[in-house]
Amino acid sequence: MKKTVLAATGLGVVAALTLSGCAGSTESGSGDGTQEITFLTHWGPDQVAMLEAAGDAFTAEHPDVKLTVQSVPFGNLLSTLRTQGTSANGPTIVGAYDAWLPELVRDGLAAKAPGDVADDVSANWPSGVVTAASNGGDLYGVPNEIDLYALNYNAALFEAAGISEAPADWDALVDDAAKLTTGDQQGIGFITGWNSGAVHPFLSLLASNGGTFLNEDGTASNLTSEEAIETAELYETLVNAGSTDASKSTANANTTGPYLDNFVNDKTGMLIMANWWESSLKDAMGDRFAEVATAPIPVGPSGTESSSISYSWMTIVNSKADEAKQDAAWQFLSYLNGADSGENGSSAMGDILISMGIMPTRSSDIEAHADTLGTPFLSTYVEALDAATPFPTVLGGPAATDALQVQLEALLNGQVDAKTAMENAARDVDAALAAAQQ
Repeated sequence: MKKTVLAATGLGVVAALTLSGCAGSTESGSGDGTQEITFLTHWGPDQVAMLEAAGDAFTAEHPDVKLTVQSVPFGNLLSTLRTQGTSANGPTIVGAYDAWLPELVRDGLAAKAPGDVADDVSANWPSGVVTAASNGGDLYGVPNEIDLYALNYNAALFEAAGISEAPADWDALVDDAAKLTTGDQQGIGFITGWNSGAVHPFLSLLASNGGTFLNEDGTASNLTSEEAIETAELYETLVNAGSTDASKSTANANTTGPYLDNFVNDKTGMLIMANWWESSLKDAMGDRFAEVATAPIPVGPSGTESSSISYSWMTIVNSKADEAKQDAAWQFLSYLNGADSGENGSSAMGDILISMGIMPTRSSDIEAHADTLGTPFLSTYVEALDAATPFPTVLGGPAATDALQVQLEALLNGQVDAKTAMENAARDVDAALAAAQQ
């Protein structure tokens, strides 16, 4: 999820800034009465600098809270929260993937949002996003971003292969991938080496084939359904045709590695990727970014419409922090996500997200950034929001994702057939979900 986001870098950046919120007690703050809180994120240096700027503006009015911003690579974010968050002196504010929320609530690491924050979020964010940031009917954080997937393709390679438009269904996807496969060039790439990057594109194709990852109540997999096996058979078809090459698709949560490199260097014709990687593409391709086009996820033989998996993020407050720190944290988050903290009607959080090509979720942020969200690259994602399929937020979800990743990578490497991959995945996903309930 680089989310990711997802625009995370391999750097760990620690920066301190003085903010204000409420008067902190000397018991939980510093010796001079300053309340000290920490914001743990996976953002890169540019976004950390924007967060610092928002902090400076907040400090101008409230000089008695000191916020330390700690940035770690996305792959280390959850483990850092788990290892440091159990202490009252651990991170006070954390950027969290909504799929983690059930386990964070179970383990007592996420504080319920106070009433005024819950009321503000309910009034200014879409209901589906509010639901994703809630557990058991209670809100546990302030939503910030939403991410979903689309087909990305190299328009110049399409033209060279005589392809006039993006594939709308799987037959066209297979045909186009074959036309784009030549020499050292693969027709379509699928991520390996990173759990969400491997699983979400598969689930987007599955959703566009009328299928689901889990059953209706989220207690067991639905991976032996006809729709799921057909989706796995699509992968198998592409592998057997030589239209996808797993050696070209390795990536980490920052998309560093062959997956990005091969697309940037005209070695991959198509792939399925999230909106947040726009900034990575722009940085890597420069003027050639104009060659990149986006289209909806192709519809499968059992599907009726394109539907991408979507997932969202939120900012939570650590329930292990003392009351004064929690109060200061919620006050800062209300400012950071408020309509007056950014530029031209956007929140500061909205500005930070847009700088990474990420769609904000606050309604006024979407309006404030309408021009940016209407670009050829992002407009496909915006238009896909209404038909998106949310990634299930259930206990055991992260472990279930890992289990499916293993089988998808075995399938992409030609080690198992489609039916076996789904049977193995169903067994291991069910075990992961059951273990989380104990």
